[in-house]
Amino acid sequence: MRWCVSIGAVLVAGALAGGDVAGVAAPAPRDQPPPVQAETSAATVDVELILAVDVSYSMDMDELAVQREGYAQAIVSKEFLQALKTGPTGKIAITYFEWAASSDQKIIIPWRVIDGPESADAVANDIMKTPIRRASRTSISGAIYFAMPLFEENQFKGLRRVIDISGDGPNNNGAPVVPARDEALSKGIVINGLPIMVKEPSYSTMDIDNLDWYYEDCVIGGRGSFVVPIKGREKFKEAIRAKLLQEVATRAPEHAAIPVAEERKEPRVSCTIGEQIWQDRWGK
Repeated sequence: MRWCVSIGAVLVAGALAGGDVAGVAAPAPRDQPPPVQAETSAATVDVELILAVDVSYSMDMDELAVQREGYAQAIVSKEFLQALKTGPTGKIAITYFEWAASSDQKIIIPWRVIDGPESADAVANDIMKTPIRRASRTSISGAIYFAMPLFEENQFKGLRRVIDISGDGPNNNGAPVVPARDEALSKGIVINGLPIMVKEPSYSTMDIDNLDWYYEDCVIGGRGSFVVPIKGREKFKEAIRAKLLQEVATRAPEHAAIPVAEERKEPRVSCTIGEQIWQDRWGK
């Protein structure tokens, strides 16, 4: 319905402009807002949300499929659509990209508005129909640096700007993660995290113990930032839905979310542990 109103206002504005050129009087209907107000309303959203999704080789194909399904199902869920209504505008702008190495990011869903069931269905369908891919290395810093300019390039004005990062390992490629995080925070951007901890760490992988601590201390930040760790395959979809609910409605989810302290302490896990592991194992 909101889209119909906006389109109608634009059409009326175009008709009036045509009337002016032809020199024909065309008084605006009293129940229509001025065109400028309609455009401003269309550009204002409750949150500009970037979903940055890990597709590194440490994620197996089943995990990648469940992760995709989790985001698609969360966006069309009754709880998400209800949370959407609680915001001042009742709509959000969203973009979804996949990442791996520092130079490997691929936008799956360009900026789109979700303002109800129809737009949510369209985004979910586009997420699901894109072929699943995997790629090498893990660069959380690369994902953050790729995400930041996306806020400046869109046509929306969000009351909040959020980067939502999911991943199953520490940064091991590209720039260190902490400077990237701090640059984003300096721009007023909030970073939330979804650390995926469904496998036991082993020497053959880049998995680490306490990945949730790493995300809390090294990756996320900003006012109200949080992590929702996934510690079992059966928890994937529930955790994704809970995280999106909190990001859209800024309410506490049923799934346990870990808030971040306002003042950062010494990291419990080294923020360069991924780079250290890579260097120790492969010497480059």
